[in-house]
Amino acid sequence: MSRKIIAVDGPAASGKGTLARRLAAHFDYAYLDTGALYRAVALCVLRQGQDPADTKAAVAAAQNLDMAKLDEPDFAAALRTAQTGLAASIVAAEPDVRAAILLAQRQFGETPPDGKQGAILDGRDIGTIVCPDADAKLFITARAQVRAERRWKELVAQDDSLSLAHVLADIEARDARDAGRATAPMKQAEDAHLLDTSDLSIEGAFAAALALVTG
Repeated sequence: MSRKIIAVDGPAASGKGTLARRLAAHFDYAYLDTGALYRAVALCVLRQGQDPADTKAAVAAAQNLDMAKLDEPDFAAALRTAQTGLAASIVAAEPDVRAAILLAQRQFGETPPDGKQGAILDGRDIGTIVCPDADAKLFITARAQVRAERRWKELVAQDDSLSLAHVLADIEARDARDAGRATAPMKQAEDAHLLDTSDLSIEGAFAAALALVTG
């Protein structure tokens, strides 16, 4: 039986993860946050006391990544820190790291776990590189200031000294790095639907995304 794949791409804090999870629940599809894989690689590098920009260390971490660690509470919490997010965008720019992660992502889409009849993957290059033949593609975005405010509200609970200006600078730097990398840069696929969530509530964004997917 043919499996359905929905690709959801976009920059950091655009709301793509929330929408992808909501769509997965709606359709009863498997869901994969591909960014978590790169965050996991980055976190492993950091915990080994190494530099995310160290290509050898990053590639080794990617090749030996244990996806089961994503379900460990302490590890999962550490994935969401600002430091891990910034490190993730650095390791994700390394072609050999992306090559190591690519196969696992494609296998997830082609053979969703738990017997699901479809899969939803969110990331930066799902519609362009990972699953170019996806049945539906969304590119979720929002203004940088709006995305920074969203991310700051998440992170300030962990570090109340973190300023909005600092988060905005990180967001803008990450956007530039993700869009400018030589391998699999973040960009909207030609056949992807664009959805700007800047001025939408979560429910409004979900309704719009669902309408675009179902056509």
